[in-house]
Amino acid sequence: MSFAVIQTGGKQYKVEVGDILKIEKLSQEAKPGEAPVVHEVGAKVTFDQILLVDDGSATKIGAPYIAGAKVSASVVDNNRHKKVMVIKYRPKSRYYKKNGHRQPFTEVKIESIG
Repeated sequence: MSFAVIQTGGKQYKVEVGDILKIEKLSQEAKPGEAPVVHEVGAKVTFDQILLVDDGSATKIGAPYIAGAKVSASVVDNNRHKKVMVIKYRPKSRYYKKNGHRQPFTEVKIESIG
């Protein structure tokens, strides 16, 4: 079974063909003054920051990345995680702040490692 370690959104993920990952929201580069374009469902995405590839017989380790290695995936969904409550409280001073935050994510399915 082959696998790879990719880097995206400041995090590293161990991926195999067929895996479905929730990663940081992917957006395409936008022209100055325009809003970034979000990848549509079904769009093809290529990750080129590959740290490690293991194909069962040989292991390649990058320094820091492997030149020419790519992992292709397709976008399954764009959504947001469950709400995380953020509370700030200072005793004896009547200070209480409560906020909620939902982090956006892109769900991708790994199609090939090469």
